[in-house]
Amino acid sequence: MDVFSQLAHGIDWQSMGAMFLRIGAILLCLVVHEVCHGLAAYQLGDPTAKMSHRLSLNPLRHLDIFGLIMMVTVGFGWAKPVPVDPRYFKHPKQGMAITALAGPASNFVLAYLSALAANGVAGAMAVRGETQGLVTALQFFYLLVLLNIGLGVFNLIPFPPLDGSKVIAMFLPDRWYLRWMQLERYGMIILMAVLWLGWLDPILDGARSVLVNGMLRGSEFAFYGVMRLLG
Repeated sequence: MDVFSQLAHGIDWQSMGAMFLRIGAILLCLVVHEVCHGLAAYQLGDPTAKMSHRLSLNPLRHLDIFGLIMMVTVGFGWAKPVPVDPRYFKHPKQGMAITALAGPASNFVLAYLSALAANGVAGAMAVRGETQGLVTALQFFYLLVLLNIGLGVFNLIPFPPLDGSKVIAMFLPDRWYLRWMQLERYGMIILMAVLWLGWLDPILDGARSVLVNGMLRGSEFAFYGVMRLLG
């Protein structure tokens, strides 16, 4: 028992708890992102994601280990792409663009809802004091704001295989469209090199900072506006 007690005292439980909180928030961001891709495609007539059981909220159906590690360590990552068959779409280019945009859009919506929830928790803390549960909840919701905005901004980069590339592809003539989409085979390697070198850091950090601040302020205004109406 003494040995186990010593081991328990040697564990940094606070850091471990923060890591589990971060992983939980990341999984929620990634799962919502991928499910919304699948739901958008399904609404446009493509049943591929549903047949592949990718409309599920089960994280194991969407998890990409390397993408999760990247998300945990650098804040930008990915899950397994939802299978989409553009042949089911009435207008394939437009259908792919809408399906692609559904992912980042879901992250921005989830970020805003998380910001509202964070304001609610902060209000509760002002009344009840800083209990451990409220502090943890505030950290979780604020983390969701940061991660969702980071994921949404990252995926809007207009370079294959990210979602922004599908939007650009919608405006390309057919003779260039296939060549553009073929870049997906090498695009992630190029993106990882660019991220590793830090060339995109000023753009990504700037966009994330502006969106986070704007969303937190906007949600705070909306939250307290509703409170006044109810109060």
